[in-house]
Amino acid sequence: MNWNYYGNEAAVAMLRSHIAQGAVRQAYLFSGPSGIGRRTLALRFAQAMNCLNPPQAGGFCGKCRSCQLIGTMRHPDLAVVAAEQRGGVLRVEQIRELQHQLSLAPYEANYRIALILRSEEANLNAQNALLKTLEEPPPKVILFLTAADSESLLPTIVSRCEVLRLRPMAVNSLIQLICEIEEIERPLAAQVARLAAGRPGIALRLLQNPEERRKYLKIIEEHLTLLASSYLERFALAERLAKDSSKAELIFQLEHWLALWRDVLLVSYRAQEHLTYCEFSEQIAQIAEQVDNEDSRQVLKHLRRTLEILQSNVNLRLAFEVLFLNLPYVRFPPSRTQIPLERA
Repeated sequence: MNWNYYGNEAAVAMLRSHIAQGAVRQAYLFSGPSGIGRRTLALRFAQAMNCLNPPQAGGFCGKCRSCQLIGTMRHPDLAVVAAEQRGGVLRVEQIRELQHQLSLAPYEANYRIALILRSEEANLNAQNALLKTLEEPPPKVILFLTAADSESLLPTIVSRCEVLRLRPMAVNSLIQLICEIEEIERPLAAQVARLAAGRPGIALRLLQNPEERRKYLKIIEEHLTLLASSYLERFALAERLAKDSSKAELIFQLEHWLALWRDVLLVSYRAQEHLTYCEFSEQIAQIAEQVDNEDSRQVLKHLRRTLEILQSNVNLRLAFEVLFLNLPYVRFPPSRTQIPLERA
């Protein structure tokens, strides 16, 4: 049984063995890109630890009261803590409230579990408060942390956790999986697998939501327009983004822009078969012709830097003005602007 979790089989096997051998650690850190299944795997682990009728050691039935409540994050012994929105700040007050909850004995489960989502969004005070709990954890308490990257946390926090670094599936493997479980045509499976960058949960969501697929492609269309724009037009866009978009929306856009520029480098190295946005292969090739590899790497560097500073209390307009100044100008010949979606 793989806990109905796709990908990262080694991580599932390790967690199952911890339960079967009675060697559950005090804290676990699930790291990996957004949408990889960090929270899902943590919840599956919690279900297996607290299942009332486990079918085998390290397994869970998925039907008992405990499994059902944990799966929907409504179990009285499960505390979920996160910043109010993606890209927000996890405050020290939230960690102190969590510490109070963890000081109580489990109400009905084997363990009281704390699930701290996107823990890299915790400010320094919150991380220091969390460190105290990790150093002296109450009995019958297990802490689960999720983060995009363990390096975004204090090293002392990471050192006190069992770290599971989750990886996306190979795109071809994900395509095959989608075709098997959804019984759809391969072209559509290939599109959602590429757009999801090998992340099964996102791929299945995109499959069921054509509008979200269009949103992904629209972000790329807008970035291509940006590259062909003047500085005056770029500054006007920076002002609109800072005024009308949340940090979560801006992070979402930047992540897709990163994927586009990765495609530019792939084309420059003649590895077109691995493109995320093959719908824009002509435009990507035109960028690769006009922007050399070193400049493309610098664009990736500036995009990553902007993503990093968005985690702090930054002037959004200024951050995007600086980014847009560092984006190259690209001239595109007249071409189609609408990218058709594959049909189910």
